[in-house]
Amino acid sequence: MTQSANRSGPLAGVRVVDLTAMVFGPYCTQIMADMGADVIKIEPPEGDNTRNISIGPVPGMSGVFVNVNRGKRSVVLDLRSDDGRRALQTLIESADVFIHSMRAKAIAKLGFAYEDVAAINSKIVYVNCYGYGRRGPDKDLTAYDDTIQAECGLTAVQQKLTGEANFVGSIVADKIAGLTALYSAMMALFHRERTGEGQEIEIGMFETMASFVLVEHANGAMFSPPLGEAFYPRAVSRNRKPYRTKDGHIAALVYNDKQWNAFMQAVKPDWASDAFATLAQRAKHIDAIYALLGDTFAQRTTQEWLDLLRALDIPAAPLRTPGELFDNPHLNAVGMFETVESEQGPVRFPGVPAWFSRTPGHVHGPAPMLGQHTREVLDEAGLAAPAAQPKPEAKRDGVL
Repeated sequence: MTQSANRSGPLAGVRVVDLTAMVFGPYCTQIMADMGADVIKIEPPEGDNTRNISIGPVPGMSGVFVNVNRGKRSVVLDLRSDDGRRALQTLIESADVFIHSMRAKAIAKLGFAYEDVAAINSKIVYVNCYGYGRRGPDKDLTAYDDTIQAECGLTAVQQKLTGEANFVGSIVADKIAGLTALYSAMMALFHRERTGEGQEIEIGMFETMASFVLVEHANGAMFSPPLGEAFYPRAVSRNRKPYRTKDGHIAALVYNDKQWNAFMQAVKPDWASDAFATLAQRAKHIDAIYALLGDTFAQRTTQEWLDLLRALDIPAAPLRTPGELFDNPHLNAVGMFETVESEQGPVRFPGVPAWFSRTPGHVHGPAPMLGQHTREVLDEAGLAAPAAQPKPEAKRDGVL
């Protein structure tokens, strides 16, 4: 199923040479694979480190790795060797996208900087995935999701909200940077389709997350002179949190004037006031508003509130765990999950969230074992023998 000829989706026929590891780059190319691209994952003999960072059915197939590398083909190449470099040069000849997550000096030392790759294939879209962009003084710093969350202001936002500096409970910097790399590559492919020109792209995690955080938090600090600090007050209000109910919690947002008036008429809280009648008025007292709503929500059960708020068309939701999503009626009704057979048994993947009427994407196959497709891909490229052989991966049950 992973052969490019058997693929469907809006990117069917696109070939990607993928030298990324961990999550940032692989999440980008996972979506490309879901959308039909033939993604050739180039791994060193020891494999992508993400193969061994969490639980999995066998060594080298951790859950995180399996999810972000599904539907790709794994080729092991030792790029420190002449044979490995020659093999990669051959694969580049037929590629549409080349994407890597090495430092600039490292990829250049191997002979695969943009100028080297463009000399082989001038129409290629070349994507650099960095922690910090090359044009700034921090270009050589090592970066991971945690450090970028701190640097981009996200931990400060959490401290403003909760009173304690915390990371967000998700590797958001990796994933948002991956999505940025994805849409950038697609724009470059669109430009190439119109002009025939390839080009180089650079995605810095720090720059990406600074842009992401400042969407709302730039706020008054954007103006000259500044009209306030760089925080969006509603998002960092200390009382902005799920409301406690009689038997649990609920997330609800009584936001615009229509919703507010409907809530006031239905609930009739004793603190109702004309001073809170408009959104502009409420925005000035947002923390107090959240506190008053918190007292009110404590008077009924979660289900009572869900029934009422949904009848009033006010956004409300119960608090769910990630595990509960696998059994969510809505997600299952829209076909969110796809079960794919693998050598380790069936894997139920969270599938493609975007719906296409003519060229839908889907999970095109399981994640590859290390070097599983080395001979296959190199044979397709006219290279008689694999450039490197991976170490065999023994099966075992349990936690890695």
